[in-house]
Amino acid sequence: MKIVLKILVVAGALWAATQLIPGITVSGSTTAKTAGTLIAVALIFGLVNAVLKPIIKTFGCAFYVLTLGLFALVVNALLLLLTSWIAEQLELPFHVSGFWAAFLGAILVGVISWLLDMLLGLNDD
Repeated sequence: MKIVLKILVVAGALWAATQLIPGITVSGSTTAKTAGTLIAVALIFGLVNAVLKPIIKTFGCAFYVLTLGLFALVVNALLLLLTSWIAEQLELPFHVSGFWAAFLGAILVGVISWLLDMLLGLNDD
């Protein structure tokens, strides 16, 4: 149940990003199709983060240390761009139009996800 809530939280954060960040778009002919697209993109984003982020952290450890962790913002933006590309390959109507949109979107998705995780108690073990 916790995983389903986490996916819904990320989907909500992605929806907020599409509303607030120019360059991040989702389209659907109905609200249900848009919600389904956001849930699918949240799943893709979760898988991309689960698989690639630990590898990037391991090999890019020096960059994280040298930039005092700010390199994580760049990594998150690139992972959001990769998610957008995968969504396009799967013919999902979700698009991030460039690095700066991805950068701002990754920050927004991260902050909203963190806040909702805390409010819903998803970080408690």
